[in-house]
Amino acid sequence: MDSSFDEDLSYALKVAVQFLPEDRQATPQDVTTAISTAVAVAGLRGVTIDAAVLTKIVEARTNIFQEDSSALQNDEGHAPWLADAKNDRTWAFWQRYERFLMYLRNLPLQVVRGIDRSTDEVLGELEDPQRSGPWRRTGLVIGQVQSGKTGQFIGLATKAADAGYRLIVVFAGVHNDLRAQTQLRIDEGFLGFDTQYQLRSDEQGTNRYIGVGAMSGSERLPVASLTNSAEKGDFDRKTASKANLPIGNFPVVLVVKKHPKIINYLRTWVTEVHGVEDPETGRKIVRDVPLFVIDDEADNASINTADPEANPTAINAAIRELVQSFDKASYVGYTATPFANIYIDPDADHDLLGSDLFPDSFIRTLRAPSNYLGAERLFGLRAYTEDEDDIEPLPLVRHVDDTAQWIPDKHKSSHVTSTDLPATLIKAIHSFVLTCAARRARGQTNVHNSMLVHVTRFTNVQGHVRDQVDDYVRLLQNSLRDRYGTASRDLLAELRQLWNEDFVSTTAYFPADEARRLTWEEVTTELISAVQKFQVKAINGAAKDALDYYENRHKGLSVIAVGGQKLSRGLTLEGLSVSYYLRFSKTYDTLLQMGRWFGYRPGYEDLCRLYTTPSLESAYEEITAATDELRCDIEEMAALGLTPRQFGLKVRTSSLGLSITAANKMRQGTKVRLSYSGELAESTIFPLSSGIPESNFKKLQEFVKQLQLFTTPQVDEQSGSLVWRGISPEEVATFFDTYQAAQESNRIRPTFIAGYIRQCARYGELGSWTVRLVGRRDSSATVGIAEHTLGLVTRAASKTGVQSETRHTIKRILSPRDESLDLDPDQQEEALARTRKAAEGKLKRNGEPRNPSVATGVPLRAQRRTDQPLLLLYLIQAPERADLKVPLVGFAASFPFSDHQDKTEYVVNDIWWTQDSERDDFDDEDKQ
Repeated sequence: MDSSFDEDLSYALKVAVQFLPEDRQATPQDVTTAISTAVAVAGLRGVTIDAAVLTKIVEARTNIFQEDSSALQNDEGHAPWLADAKNDRTWAFWQRYERFLMYLRNLPLQVVRGIDRSTDEVLGELEDPQRSGPWRRTGLVIGQVQSGKTGQFIGLATKAADAGYRLIVVFAGVHNDLRAQTQLRIDEGFLGFDTQYQLRSDEQGTNRYIGVGAMSGSERLPVASLTNSAEKGDFDRKTASKANLPIGNFPVVLVVKKHPKIINYLRTWVTEVHGVEDPETGRKIVRDVPLFVIDDEADNASINTADPEANPTAINAAIRELVQSFDKASYVGYTATPFANIYIDPDADHDLLGSDLFPDSFIRTLRAPSNYLGAERLFGLRAYTEDEDDIEPLPLVRHVDDTAQWIPDKHKSSHVTSTDLPATLIKAIHSFVLTCAARRARGQTNVHNSMLVHVTRFTNVQGHVRDQVDDYVRLLQNSLRDRYGTASRDLLAELRQLWNEDFVSTTAYFPADEARRLTWEEVTTELISAVQKFQVKAINGAAKDALDYYENRHKGLSVIAVGGQKLSRGLTLEGLSVSYYLRFSKTYDTLLQMGRWFGYRPGYEDLCRLYTTPSLESAYEEITAATDELRCDIEEMAALGLTPRQFGLKVRTSSLGLSITAANKMRQGTKVRLSYSGELAESTIFPLSSGIPESNFKKLQEFVKQLQLFTTPQVDEQSGSLVWRGISPEEVATFFDTYQAAQESNRIRPTFIAGYIRQCARYGELGSWTVRLVGRRDSSATVGIAEHTLGLVTRAASKTGVQSETRHTIKRILSPRDESLDLDPDQQEEALARTRKAAEGKLKRNGEPRNPSVATGVPLRAQRRTDQPLLLLYLIQAPERADLKVPLVGFAASFPFSDHQDKTEYVVNDIWWTQDSERDDFDDEDKQ
């Protein structure tokens, strides 16, 4: 396609976009009208546009949808301001960035509009920079790994500058390369010039405009930066002193690494130049220069992991002291893994540093657009509501089981890898070869392609791996060049077999409009060109290699990146398609951050592969469910009008907190406080061996006999279920004392549930249980119990959970309607109304509006009185492979919210951590 045609088509696209609706998803008729108008307008300029080509481009940009964000808010002391400011201030930085996203980044319209809405929502929760001080706002924005958080917070920064914030500080990770990468994104989307060559937009004698500054007709807006996109371009006091920038006249933007010395240099400089002495404390305070801090990866390094009674950790202290040095300050943390942030003590205070970084003002969740390839689509996700379908996992995961000799799970920094690469890694490299060739065959030629190899934390071992992979890649290159040799013939045969057996069938799984079908002949013509571009690099603190995507932006970089920590948080691997990943950790946040394979893969989703172990796949399935539950909790509690402090208290002390983050990020001293307040605890993993099914069935029979002594059960005529009411908390706790759960059920611990019940009972709560033994009238399999015959319940096996001879995993045990059967009519009516309110503005995964017909979740449990808990017991047909003579026994316990949350928490001491949680110490990584 020649450049003039590109220009004409780009013009027609802009015209078409102007005629599409802004307030809703475009319909097919909207697209048709916009296309015909654009073709006609282009014709007036003497340009002929192919309507079919333009239609395909517009449809690709309009069939993406994105749900609105949700937030918990605390408006105490906050004055609404944004609605008026929209009319009395210019928004030039944002409008320039918006055009950049639409016409240079080619983002789908609904995505750009979603960024506009969500940045408005966050900005409105900050304080008006023109409001007289002092004031402070502290918030948290939760996105997903590689889902566009950086693009979102750049949009927020542009609007903050338009609104009047004059010093904008972006904390970008703990490594130089991530800081430099973020600075480059800021240069392109906000500043409009290359910071390696100039400090301010109006600098004379330079013309290094990029991104928003290089667009046709782009306005030169006054803005400056004291940091640059070079590897060592962090804040420097000498540069700052020479620049002599008058902070306050126009926005000054800094992208700073999280290092205490650098942050303290920044604070010292700005307070020396612009501060005035506070007569009460003697400290220098910057007045009337509103500060806006964006803390990217806010759960990494920013968290105070020291004893709360001692001095905070250095980075946490430096950030707090910087914020405390301004009388007008807003702080917003961004992360995909917010677990550590919501464990921050909201009441922590310090004489010098002030309050901690708990998001006291707001917690907002961002939904990813529908074209995002995230954990839910890769590993699958069970539906929590009846109006949703399960997300079935994409067929992109390949299992690794041959690395024990090459790199054992537990090894030292002195380990030397064996001479041969494992067969699965060779297969992964071959997959990368085919992916790069296939992308070229689809017309994606001058693009970045990346493969991740993450198998060890030690830089020395990473060096060995890098050398081995590099040797093999060179062998591939030489073999393919020698077209007439036997090595070339054998390699081509091997690649063709992999293509036919893996890629053809996988691509067939995707809709035709998402993945163009290719023949082997089309792929093979691109193999040599693809492989010749390959580079193998070690990316860690000891290596000198760098991922120079920007320098190769016109031709595209094809790289196999071997690394560890530096590749596992924040750093984007452009065009990542194949990952070979063996690194295990038992903390949710660490594993999620290491999942760099998530993101947007337009036109090559079907070519992506994740090579990993079955145990890691299982861990990611559980993490995906826990993270989705956290997000649902925020959305539901937002609908109830709760504040971040109330949510933080719930999560800091909930069963959701089991093994989700490093112990030193969540515990107070040596204690972990747990609670099931307002939660549903349900079993989904069942042991099949060691006599556990027989033992649990026997314990259930004994429990039912005990219930019979208290009261005769009511029989539900419709289902045959048996219902007991008015059961004491001690009886229910005793059942949980004896029930044996699967060891893998990290978040549902019967002994913890029993302890929590007894703790609540001491304060007069959970005093009258309803126990329902669920049956089915139409079941072909029955069991005798309590002098009744009950039909067994069937539950579908999880398509995401690993099944084995000793373990059975189901999607979920609860039938959502069961949870509300014990509520009185008024409670049921209110619970359904609250459930529907929580669903307002939310979309199903197919893009249709949600319209729940059954009360579920937090809105339902919020209607329970504190003496109205429910225990549902399920007798489930065991899988045939188990060859059991008894059914599986599962439970779902629905807990009301406690009125004495701080008193009814159940305390678990440090022994629990040492027994159950292995820490993979990432702090020491890349320093070997």
